[in-house]
Amino acid sequence: MPRPVPYRGRFAPSPTGPLHFGSLVAAVGSWLDARAHGGEWLLRMEDLDTPRIVPGAADDILRTLEALGLTWDGPVVRQSQRHDAYHAALHALKQAHRAYPCACSRKEIADSGIAGIEGYVYPGTCRAGLPAGRAARAWRLDTRGSGVIGFDDAVQGRVGHDVEHAIGDFVLYRADGLTAYQLAVVVDDAEQGITDVVRGADLIDSTPRQLWLQQALGLPTPRYAHLPVAVNAAGEKLSKQTLAPAVVARECSRALAAALAFLGHAPPPSMTPARPAELLLWGTAHWDRARVPRARTQPTPPA
Repeated sequence: MPRPVPYRGRFAPSPTGPLHFGSLVAAVGSWLDARAHGGEWLLRMEDLDTPRIVPGAADDILRTLEALGLTWDGPVVRQSQRHDAYHAALHALKQAHRAYPCACSRKEIADSGIAGIEGYVYPGTCRAGLPAGRAARAWRLDTRGSGVIGFDDAVQGRVGHDVEHAIGDFVLYRADGLTAYQLAVVVDDAEQGITDVVRGADLIDSTPRQLWLQQALGLPTPRYAHLPVAVNAAGEKLSKQTLAPAVVARECSRALAAALAFLGHAPPPSMTPARPAELLLWGTAHWDRARVPRARTQPTPPA
C-alpha cells in the first residue's frame, strides 16, 4: 500500500499591517493542527497586492510569530517572487481553453444585475470572444458545467455551492496586471505540497473556486478546516481597515491564551500566567478540531 502523505500545513498572512488578533487566531489554529498531527507548518507571505502592502510589515509579522513561539519549517515563501509560476499556470489554462480574455469593467458587470454570494455574477459576456473594438482587461476561468462543488470541512461540516451560478467565471489575472488570489493560492499550495489548509471562515466561499481551479490544472486537493473569524463590536472582521490593534511582544502570553480560548481551548486557570512555550505545549497536547466553534464569526475577547 502507498505510504500516506505526511501532514503539511501553512499560514499565509498578507503584509498589509502588523499581526492582529484575527490573524493570530488563524496562525495559532493552523500551527496547533499541524503540530498535533506531527506535521510541518510552512509560512507564506501573500504579498502580491502591492498597492496594499505596508513596508516593513512582513518582517514585523515574522518577529511577532517568533516572539509567540510559532516556529515554522523551511524558508519563508514570498508570492512576489513567484510570478513565473503563476504565469505558467495561466498559460496552461489558456492552452487547455479553460481561460479567456475579458474586456468588461466592474460597472458593466454590475449593470447585469445578477446577484451572487460575493457581489455580482459575471454574465459570460466575453466567453465567445472579445467584443469588437475592445481590449482585454483581465483573464477569467470558464466555470460552465461546474455544478455544485462541495467539500467536507473539518470544522464547518459539508459546504458547497454552484460556482457557475453563484460566482460566475472568476478572474485569474487582474486588470491592474496582478495575479488574482485564487490562482496564486492554488499554485502555491500545490507546489508546497500542502495537505491541510486551516484558515479563517472568511475564505470558505473561495474554496469551491479553488477546487474547480485545482481540477482544471490537474492539481491535488488539500483537506480544509475553516476557523471562526474574529469581529469587532460592529460585526466587522478585524483588519487594518477596521483599526485592529497589533499583537505586541510584551503581551504574547495573554494574546496566545485569548486565541486558544477563542478556538475553544481555554487553558486552565492554573496556567495563568504561563509562557508562550508552555501554552503552545498544552494546546498541542489538547488540540481537538471538534472543540473549535462552528460559528463562522465570533466577537473579539475583551482586552
